[in-house]
Amino acid sequence: MLPAALDDIKILDISQGISGSYCSKLLADFGAEVIKVEPLGGEQLRTMGPFFDDDPNPEKSLIHIVLNNNKKGITLNLETTSGARMFKKLVAQVDVVVENYHPGYLKSLGLSFEDLEKVNPKIVMTSITGFGQSGPYSDYKSEDIVAYAMGGVMAFSGTKDREPLKHGGFQSQYEAGLNAALSTGFALFGRDFDGKSQHVDVSVQEVVNASLVMNQPLFPFSGAVQGRRNPKGTMYTQIMPCADGYFVSQTGARATWDDQVRFYGKPELAEERFANPVQRLDHGEEFDSILLDATKGRTMKEMFKTASEEFQMLFGISQTPEDLSSCPQLESRNFYQEIDHPVIGKTKIPFRLFNITESPFQHRNSAPLLGQHNEEIYTENLGYSKEDVIRLRELNII
Repeated sequence: MLPAALDDIKILDISQGISGSYCSKLLADFGAEVIKVEPLGGEQLRTMGPFFDDDPNPEKSLIHIVLNNNKKGITLNLETTSGARMFKKLVAQVDVVVENYHPGYLKSLGLSFEDLEKVNPKIVMTSITGFGQSGPYSDYKSEDIVAYAMGGVMAFSGTKDREPLKHGGFQSQYEAGLNAALSTGFALFGRDFDGKSQHVDVSVQEVVNASLVMNQPLFPFSGAVQGRRNPKGTMYTQIMPCADGYFVSQTGARATWDDQVRFYGKPELAEERFANPVQRLDHGEEFDSILLDATKGRTMKEMFKTASEEFQMLFGISQTPEDLSSCPQLESRNFYQEIDHPVIGKTKIPFRLFNITESPFQHRNSAPLLGQHNEEIYTENLGYSKEDVIRLRELNII
C-alpha cells in the first residue's frame, strides 16, 4: 500500500458547523494533517446533538466526533491582535485554510485571502458560504433550509396540494463540504504546476442548483418547469407503504412490464391502461390502489430480495439508521470505522465515502478534545515555551 494520498498536505480548518468540517475531514481521511482551530468556547458542532447518552457535553456531540475525526485541535481567539498574528504564523506553515465565515468577517480581522497570501504565496484558501463571495446575495444569511429553497430543490419536492418540502438532515451542507474538498484538491493539483495561491469560492446555493441535472435544464431547453406531483394517483415511483415499512419501485433496469406484473402478483396490471405509461397516468388512483393491496402483506426484506434477484427491478427500501448500522452491503465494504474516543469510548462512525485501492481512507485518531493539542502546536510549530502557553491561556488568547 502506498502512503496516504495527501500525507504531505497541511491544513488549518477554522470553519464552524458542518460544511467546512466535512471538507477538511475528507482531506484528513486521505492523510492530510488537519488542525481544527476553534474559538475558546469551542465551535458550533460541539453544541449540536445527538449527544452520547443524551448528555449535552461539548465532548459528546456525535456529529462533532464524526466530522472532526482524524484532526488535531487547538483553541485560538482570532479576534485579538495576538491571536490573528499567531494564526498568520501558522498559515505560513500550511498548504490550505478552510473557512465558512460570512464574507468580509475575516477581512475585518486582517485575515482575508489577500492578507494570508502575503504571508504564504502558495496558500489555498477554501471559503464555503451560502451564496458565495460575490453577487447581490453574498451578504445574505443562509442555512440548510435556505439553500434548499434558493437552490431549487424544494420547488418540486412534495405534492401540489401542500407547501414545498425540504429533505431531512443537512444534505446541502454535506454536499457543499464534498464539493469544497474536491475543488481544494484541484487547486492543490494546479499549484503543483504553477506554484500559485488560489482562493476557492464555494456557494452552497450553486452546489444545490448544480445537482438538478434533470430538472434545471427543462426551462432553458423547452420553457418547462417541473412542479410537485399530484397528491393522488402518483404513488408509483414514489415512497409506498408495505407490511413493515416503505419501499420505492420504478420501471427500468432489466425488468420488463411483465416482470413488474409477476412481481406484484396482480394480473390486471398487464391491461393496456396500466402497461401503457401514458394511460397509466390517467388511471393513477386505481393503479395505486392495486399496488397498495399487493404489498400490504409483504415485508421490505422479502420484496427487496425478490425484486432485485429474481426480476432485476429498480427497487429500494426505506432503511432506518438501525437498518443502516447492520446493512450487509455497507459492512462488506468497511463503510463504518470503530474509533476509541477518550470521553465516550469505542463506537462505530460512518467513515469510508469511497474506496481507493492503493491509498484508501485511513483512521489515525479520533476527534480532538477542546484545545487538546494547544501545547504541542504552539511549542513545536510556533516555538513558544510551556510558560508562554500558560500565559496565552490566561490572557484568553488561546
